[in-house]
Amino acid sequence: MEETSVFVLCLTASSGVPLYCRSKGSSRQLTFSVIGSLNGVHMFANNQDVLLTSTRTENSRVLWRTFHDSINLIVMSCENTASDFSLNKLLENVFNAMVLVIGLDDLVNIKNVERLKKDLRECVDGFTQAAESDFGCLMAGGKVVTATEKWWRLASQDVMLLCWLVASVSPHSSRDYPVYLPQGSPTVPHRLLTFQLVPGVDVCVLCGPSPSLQKVESELVERFWKPVVDPLKACLRVQLRSFPASVPLHRGIIGLLLVNRDLNKSLYTVQVHPMEDMQRTELKFTLDQRRAALRSFYTLVLSRYFNTDNVDGKTISYEETFASGFTHHAHQCYTVSSSHKCYAVKTELHLLFLVFKPEVPTFSMQAIANKTLQVFTKDFPF
Repeated sequence: MEETSVFVLCLTASSGVPLYCRSKGSSRQLTFSVIGSLNGVHMFANNQDVLLTSTRTENSRVLWRTFHDSINLIVMSCENTASDFSLNKLLENVFNAMVLVIGLDDLVNIKNVERLKKDLRECVDGFTQAAESDFGCLMAGGKVVTATEKWWRLASQDVMLLCWLVASVSPHSSRDYPVYLPQGSPTVPHRLLTFQLVPGVDVCVLCGPSPSLQKVESELVERFWKPVVDPLKACLRVQLRSFPASVPLHRGIIGLLLVNRDLNKSLYTVQVHPMEDMQRTELKFTLDQRRAALRSFYTLVLSRYFNTDNVDGKTISYEETFASGFTHHAHQCYTVSSSHKCYAVKTELHLLFLVFKPEVPTFSMQAIANKTLQVFTKDFPF
């Protein structure tokens, strides 16, 4: 397999019938015999009262997770940056994405495997939206520009999945779609209403049986949003940076992820200085490389240093043993490479991850990171 390939397998827990297989970075799918072997060794372990969760080979990792004694998910990754933590999160998000569009009852009580497979295939390209109430947000380029207070009170994973859902479907003027919230309402559907205000900008609301899509579209969308067309178009420019140009940041920062742990919100960009990037015909460190560097650093830090999450209410033991010999918990850490540098800060309310240009002095990253955090907590509160 290629060094960047990842495979995710979904099977029924009772019979081992494959529901789907998805891959990234590989031109070929796994054979049925390989899928059967991966699931078979897990079932054999269960029959011997052994819980098989993960294993490693020379060039890959394999993880197994069973959800509600109904769905088995298996991930096999050859990525160098993969960890048990990140792959467990991937499997959890895959399952909750299934709950989002199908509902927990149908997943736990699978009566028609072929129908479920058909629904899942349709849902890949058919994520649609619905609803109006106190839960609403404005999205530009797949990012939340602003949202109501109650929207942010939703579980962070529910918010993330809803955003992914809206961003994943092809542009359309309006949609009305039933969705289940994996954390907030896994068995009772809500309606997600979405309306395209200008290309690339959508307003989304969660609601119950009323009002109708036609009523909202014909009576409310034009009334509230037509007067602010120009600001809506400006959202597309702001979303490259995720915050106004008036926010001063060090010129050496080329990637940023800020997580507000209290409000379950985050800021993310790899175009901290978009005007400078636009003036360059070629970027020394491309936007895709910046995203990959930030994602890899985020995975490393949460896997080894800042790991604060539990899965299903239980603490997961990962294979990384670096921190096992220390009694203290890290609050800041950094990495250095020839193409870039990274720095992370953890406080009671925030997590900050930065990617720097390689020429930024290593000794100065701590001061820059602390200053950046101050900007977003005091000068421009987030």
